[in-house]
Amino acid sequence: MTGFERWGAAMARALYGPGGFYRRELPGRHFATSAQTPAFAGAIATLADQVDEGLGRPAGFTVVDVGAGGGELLERLSGLLDERVRLVAVDLRPRPAYLPGRVEWLAEPPERIEGLLIACELLDNVPCDVAVVDARGRARYEEVSAAGETRLGDRVTKEDDAWLAEWWPIISEGERAEIGAPREALWRNLTARLVRGTALAIDYGHVRDDRPKAGTMTGFKDGRETPPVPDGTRDVTAHVAVDAVACDRLEPQRDALLRLGLDATLPPLPMAFQDPVGYAQALAHASAAARLTDPAGLGAHWWLRTDRWVAPRR
Repeated sequence: MTGFERWGAAMARALYGPGGFYRRELPGRHFATSAQTPAFAGAIATLADQVDEGLGRPAGFTVVDVGAGGGELLERLSGLLDERVRLVAVDLRPRPAYLPGRVEWLAEPPERIEGLLIACELLDNVPCDVAVVDARGRARYEEVSAAGETRLGDRVTKEDDAWLAEWWPIISEGERAEIGAPREALWRNLTARLVRGTALAIDYGHVRDDRPKAGTMTGFKDGRETPPVPDGTRDVTAHVAVDAVACDRLEPQRDALLRLGLDATLPPLPMAFQDPVGYAQALAHASAAARLTDPAGLGAHWWLRTDRWVAPRR
């Protein structure tokens, strides 16, 4: 493709179109996520148990991971959760051969979910348009080519202009905003499938009082941040306006993980001599916990949680 298109269409094509990045690449090859660590899986297992208990230990309890990537989270949960728990990974890629047999692999999430629905770093990859203020103070869509060149396009629609006014006002020439309405719509669709239990989205994001004036659109390839070129060779992502996404509780990952009992305390040094293997394992866990709760890193992720303890009446 040599022409220009709005960012939403460019992201959809580059990430999810035929031969797109997420149809062929394992995310772990290009960037690190919380879901890839055993310490995170342990905390999610604790959360799943809390939700299971809150539902009264129903006969059927399902953990659904939407945007499962390589399935690392559910692979680890398979060794932490009771066999009664159904584990469902949702992703466009083919099922990895190494996953345990109890992990189901679907292209679409189940229509009805009783249990725990997780979406870890999914919303930041939902295609969205970018608005830029022109020299006359008007918000216009930014268009991008497959080579990453950009230009201003049409004025934003009334619907997107209303979203900007409410959630991400941009006024001065050159100010940019990523229009988050598609992220909110996808999350509404996912939480609508939750009959009883908890839905949890985890993502990089920002709130209205701290919106970045230049936007956040960027790329990742081979473990490095890159320009957001929508050519299908890299991840293209933008942080989420998290306060615009409907949920019951919004908090930093650090606070949520600490409340779930994640401990970053280093093991005592004498343990290195008394139990070298145990010390190494405890040290690795503490290091991972520190990364997950680092307020300058993964600890700055936002947790967007919705709880539904009573099934809706039909």
